[in-house]
Amino acid sequence: MTAPDTQLATAPAGGVTRPGSGAMFDGIARRYDLLNRVMSMGIDRRWRKRTVRALALPAGARVLDLATGTGDLALEIARLHPDARVTGSDPSEGMLEIGRRKVAARGLADRVELVVGDAQAIELADASVDGVCIAFGIRNVPDRGLALREMARVCKPGGRVAILELGEPRRGVIAPLARFHIRHVVPRLGALLSGAPEYRYLQSSIAAFPPPEAFAALMRTSGLAVIEVVPLTFGVCTLYVGTPAVAPPPARGQA
Repeated sequence: MTAPDTQLATAPAGGVTRPGSGAMFDGIARRYDLLNRVMSMGIDRRWRKRTVRALALPAGARVLDLATGTGDLALEIARLHPDARVTGSDPSEGMLEIGRRKVAARGLADRVELVVGDAQAIELADASVDGVCIAFGIRNVPDRGLALREMARVCKPGGRVAILELGEPRRGVIAPLARFHIRHVVPRLGALLSGAPEYRYLQSSIAAFPPPEAFAALMRTSGLAVIEVVPLTFGVCTLYVGTPAVAPPPARGQA
């Protein structure tokens, strides 16, 4: 996979960093893994395993992990599927550098490659991978519909697209407690442990993400047939699983 335009990985002219951009994540890369473990109480690991299972990968699969960050999901795919080859793509070079160290430490450099890339312009041929996944990243993509169309384009017919994303539970007994955790605990704890204000953006991006039924509808209009929508941990996180529709709409901004 060739690295595309890396403009999301650097701050634009004038030094203003777009919230959710690669440059923003560069600023919190060093402590990102620790913060995730602490703030999710380790539950994010179970969510990733569920996501890998949902891909239902064939033997010798080629997999694309978008918004791979420090490579946790890509590494989990490689661990659970010893014959799979994984390309992890992310706009943050800082996150990828940490991920590459993890890949090397596990002796997986021959099967896991981490590169700078943009989910809205995937540098792969049509129908070239057996599965596509993205964990905790779709909410940071400026044009989600375009990214979904790109996922549908590069995934082989019958392959699966698995999207794992956080959200605010809107129903149920635990919903108020979960919302309090997301709105108040996450940004404060994140800023305390990292010394960075970016976790306030992460809280607001979670709160602003559409409800599951609305995002599933966007998947359908973006060339993906929805297989299942699975709420996890009382709806704090949702796993969306789809497969390319028979005739996915054109991607890359085409009409």
